[in-house]
Amino acid sequence: MTDKAVFAELKGRLRGELIQPGDAVYDAARKVYNGMIDRRPGAIARCADVADVIQAVIFAREHKLLLAVRAGGHNAGGLGVCDDGLVIDLSRLRGIRVDPAARTASVEGGCTLGDVDHATGAFGLALPTGILSTTGIAGLTLGGGIGNLSRSFGLTIDHLICADVVLADGRFVRASARKNPDLFWALRGGGGNFGIVTNFEFRLRPVGQVHAGPTFWAIEKSAEVLRWYGDFIRAAPKTLNGYFAFATVPPVPAFPEALHGRKVCGVVWCYCGPEEKADKLFKPVREFKQPLLHGVQPMPLAALQTFFDPLYPPGLQWYWKADFVKDLSDAAIAANAKHGAKLPTPHSTMHMYPIDGAAHALGAKDTAFSYRDANWAQVIVGVDPEPANRDKITRWAREYWDAIHPHSAGGAYVNFMMEEGDERIQATYRGNYKRLAAIKRKYDRANLFRVNQNIPPAS
Repeated sequence: MTDKAVFAELKGRLRGELIQPGDAVYDAARKVYNGMIDRRPGAIARCADVADVIQAVIFAREHKLLLAVRAGGHNAGGLGVCDDGLVIDLSRLRGIRVDPAARTASVEGGCTLGDVDHATGAFGLALPTGILSTTGIAGLTLGGGIGNLSRSFGLTIDHLICADVVLADGRFVRASARKNPDLFWALRGGGGNFGIVTNFEFRLRPVGQVHAGPTFWAIEKSAEVLRWYGDFIRAAPKTLNGYFAFATVPPVPAFPEALHGRKVCGVVWCYCGPEEKADKLFKPVREFKQPLLHGVQPMPLAALQTFFDPLYPPGLQWYWKADFVKDLSDAAIAANAKHGAKLPTPHSTMHMYPIDGAAHALGAKDTAFSYRDANWAQVIVGVDPEPANRDKITRWAREYWDAIHPHSAGGAYVNFMMEEGDERIQATYRGNYKRLAAIKRKYDRANLFRVNQNIPPAS
């Protein structure tokens, strides 16, 4: 453990808090969303403003400290915290300013998706983001940003206008198409490798009420449903989003009691087109293979974004495996049906997010996010409240992934990855990897920002 006295100087430089082992709030402050992660940093700088972030970065560089950056803390591998070193915590940077006339929003790096939805929804606007309101906007954006509106409008990074960034040498710069364009390109999918983004400016989309909710089918029909879904969603208008899932129906009043605890396959829909077309669009869904439940109804987008929050509170045990997928072959469908039926715990699930439609408008080299030719981002998550079930959920996720990975496109969405090694990261960035490594060398030659899905600087 880094000597506590080392941090005495940093404490005097900050307006925010410096939290260290022995402090009453230390154990709560070091926790991240994934309860499987248990790391003990030497100190946590809970920054009050950008100046604090700058001071903390300079201090970490001067003292050669291992540095982790935490915003929402949702990262799959728990990469918002480290052992012994310094954690820069952005959770107090929660300011948002919406310009309804320009349809833009200025969003500080500690905001969650719920913060963004609350601020933008008041003006009938939305930013395409993820599916859980507790997710941090910073990590989600820097990895790409996949969720309920991806088919309709593209990824979160496709709406980024500019970003304010604290670099590894402590400099504060703006990245946009005109200013530091190489950094701007790298931030759009390259993760936290290049600096700490303290503020994002986004372009917003007009989104009022959506028609959203799940359709469930019996798990025994999963192969037929997945085959039908693959064809249906690819042919659907871009206004219709829907991700396929294997799940266990939770015992909550939102679902019929007869379905509580039942394993199902299904699709969680989000339609943001004209209301008068919704009934016709969902007619083939309601009529396919006698669903157990068709729960689509009008609701604010923010209601959909918070729908699964109670099911997945912070602190559960999580193990993630992921792939990009181009096609659903018969062999892939059979493998998914076999392993999806073996959900090991009620919280465990598989999601397959469509990323065709508007997400295909850009090419592989237009942003660091390279898989613009993929049609789905698939994630397998073993989840459970009990640490005793850690091996059980991990084994299921790995066996499932081993079976389907040969049918994948090769890489995976970085926000869905555990710590899986350099080869996996290179497969994710494909032809963009060398360019990212060169940009990393320019902005972070010493690899200060390495507690992430790391891209080492080019030699």
